[in-house]
Amino acid sequence: MEFAVGACSGGARVGSLQLADGVQVETPGLLQLTQKGLPATIPPDMLLDLHPDARLCQFTPLHFLESPLSLIVARAGGIHKLSSLTGFGMVAVARDMLAESSNGEESSNSVETGQPIVGPEKYMDVVNACKPDLWVSLPDDVSPWVDEKRNRLSVDRTLKWLDQCLSLQNAEYGNRCLGVVVGASSVEERIRSAEQTATRNVAGFSLGGFGMGEDVAHRDLVMETVIANLPEEKLRHVCGLGLPEEILQAIGRGIDLIDSTYPFTLTKAGYAMTFPLYMESAPSSLEKQPAVEELAENGSDSAKINLRSVAYRLDEDQLVTGCKCYTCQRHTRAYIYNLMITRETLAQTLLEIHNTYHYLEFLKAIRESIKIDKFNEFRNWFTSKRHESRVLSRRAEEL
Repeated sequence: MEFAVGACSGGARVGSLQLADGVQVETPGLLQLTQKGLPATIPPDMLLDLHPDARLCQFTPLHFLESPLSLIVARAGGIHKLSSLTGFGMVAVARDMLAESSNGEESSNSVETGQPIVGPEKYMDVVNACKPDLWVSLPDDVSPWVDEKRNRLSVDRTLKWLDQCLSLQNAEYGNRCLGVVVGASSVEERIRSAEQTATRNVAGFSLGGFGMGEDVAHRDLVMETVIANLPEEKLRHVCGLGLPEEILQAIGRGIDLIDSTYPFTLTKAGYAMTFPLYMESAPSSLEKQPAVEELAENGSDSAKINLRSVAYRLDEDQLVTGCKCYTCQRHTRAYIYNLMITRETLAQTLLEIHNTYHYLEFLKAIRESIKIDKFNEFRNWFTSKRHESRVLSRRAEEL
């Protein structure tokens, strides 16, 4: 694994990540959410042509504790061959984002706060069987409101597990570990965790414990403090954030890889992303959408549309005018609406394709703003647009 930082804009940065088998991607980049190596409804052959930047996927080793067993994964040749995704970067993340984003609908193993059901030995047995391009060490994540004693224990335990994981990694594949930085909402413990993790032989860092109900403003302070105590030349990853504003916050502090459940969550709920991507005038579904009052009536807004609403029963427009994704190039809102109400699996596939593509375009727009040193301008523009649409939607709902 090779990583190099290129352009910077404020705290945000664009980098180049080179993985095994010739996989090269620009950062900040999105790790696509998967279950056992594949997105929820997108088949491998469609994933290949989804988007030029759709080359990074995350999976959790916890999904391989029971079925299929790590022995089966190892016999298949690792996660790439098992999922038929050779030519993709696969990143093993200990946190089970799928279970968190599905409101209990999925059954999976997880590391429960203070009560780990899997230790470093079992965890690394699965990681070594999967042969990922990068893997995140096993953390002891705690909620932001734990007491000081429990938080100190979390940091100590995570460092101990990191050392154990490193000692158990398959040396044949070199240094591929992202050491986890924890510490909940304590700035002092976060600094201690960051400084101690930075002394280990890791390829990069993963900021753990976010997206667990912490205060947004304090999260920004904690993230800034942590990154100030990490080497600039190494990769940085964050897990647990999903909303576009959260992604912008993380990137603004220098994060390079993001796990986001947002495309998956919207897809499961029947929503299609429509938020604008560029500050300049560009084709957008917003140009053809009805007034905000009408959007609010059917559960939509200027950032997303509700494809379960009867308002789209006869709508022959694309999900987003000018979108180049497979779904928008071939199908209409009306078609997807009818697939949704008849509970066809294809509806989820087409929606997940569009939402993933749109989010990858969002990351691309962010990178472009960094390259021309306008990241803060882009972030202010985007957040103001989102805030404006939410205020208008709330007013419309009150009428």
